[in-house]
Amino acid sequence: MKALIAGAGIGGLTTALFLHEAGIEVELFERADDIRELGVGINMLPHAVKALAGLGLMPALDAEGVRTRELVYTNRFGQIVWQELRGIDAGYEVPQISIHRGRLLGLIHRAVVNRLGGDVISTASRVDAFEQNEGEVVAHFRRHDGSRGEAHGDLLIGADGIHSAVRAVLYPEEGPPIWNGTMLWRGATPWPVWRDGRTMAVAGGNFAKFVYYPIEPDREETRLTNWAVMANTGDSGSSPLRPGDWSRPGVIDDVLPFVRDRFQLDFVDPASIIQATDGFYEYPNCDRDPLPRWSFGRVTLLGDAAHPMYPVGSNGASQAILDAGCLAMHLAAGPTVEAALTRYDGERRPATSAIVLANRQGGPEAVIDMVEARAPHGFDDIDAVASREERKSVVRGYASLAGFAKPS
Repeated sequence: MKALIAGAGIGGLTTALFLHEAGIEVELFERADDIRELGVGINMLPHAVKALAGLGLMPALDAEGVRTRELVYTNRFGQIVWQELRGIDAGYEVPQISIHRGRLLGLIHRAVVNRLGGDVISTASRVDAFEQNEGEVVAHFRRHDGSRGEAHGDLLIGADGIHSAVRAVLYPEEGPPIWNGTMLWRGATPWPVWRDGRTMAVAGGNFAKFVYYPIEPDREETRLTNWAVMANTGDSGSSPLRPGDWSRPGVIDDVLPFVRDRFQLDFVDPASIIQATDGFYEYPNCDRDPLPRWSFGRVTLLGDAAHPMYPVGSNGASQAILDAGCLAMHLAAGPTVEAALTRYDGERRPATSAIVLANRQGGPEAVIDMVEARAPHGFDDIDAVASREERKSVVRGYASLAGFAKPS
């Protein structure tokens, strides 16, 4: 069996590793000129880390990332709304990992090259059409120099992101991604260690949120620290002023008004860490409506091509990794490609559709929205604002929905 994969991001490369483990040949097509280690911080939830550990990547994850110990939700004044242990410290078999997205992509890419060979990836090649019959699928791709090529395989996996060309062929009338009016700014810079250097915080509420966590292994005084700001800058359903591009540089005068003189946190001044960052990125908070179907014969979707979601709850890349493992398992079980893709669709699509919809309501971070709405100027007693059980139902309910509920 041979699988063709459109896209060599985290989802596509992880799929290649899982398929290789299952004895399935793969060929990947990546639209970028090369596999570049770009981006800022990302969190890998325990169920996704467990999948990567099963591929033998745990030592590399530990070498590049941080084992997150605790998550703290606060209001904009730094008053604690909810806090809980994470990963191994919370009783999971494996850790939660905070890591630079580029380094995560790099270690997965190196594993693919070492195990499958570098020639399985064709860069500067964008799959933009395909055809299939009872015996095979043919993927047509365009190179950056304008020339065209084709590849033959037993199945095609569209792992080519939120602007997926494979998805566009399957759903030609869908249109562009949906913007909810929120802009996301993200950056990373060396910063003094907070607490034990393994704690992440999400602060704020409905007006703006500030996210803060380390993404570099232990260093004594400073370490690479990720920050993000999410704020409402437009109307839901409208078009952002600038199109979505994960690598679009941010403008400091756009983001500072949402944090300056608003956040009063004892662990960091958001304006200071933003101003200390040499360069950062902006991205309009976009997703797509859940689909009624991913798999069509020998063609299916995976990761952001299948279920792009708002970046809350640390679930985007984690769910793509779970997709990869699930797809490889069903393909290995047979009896036909079509049957395997149908089973994969039936297992992963409902689960991820629920997460997409939950993220539109704020995901687990809805707990700070709720508290800010009830106590916009802070509180003396959090239990008088929202009971522990009410707050727990928001945070832990999302964990159950996303498949990483804390072990009993």
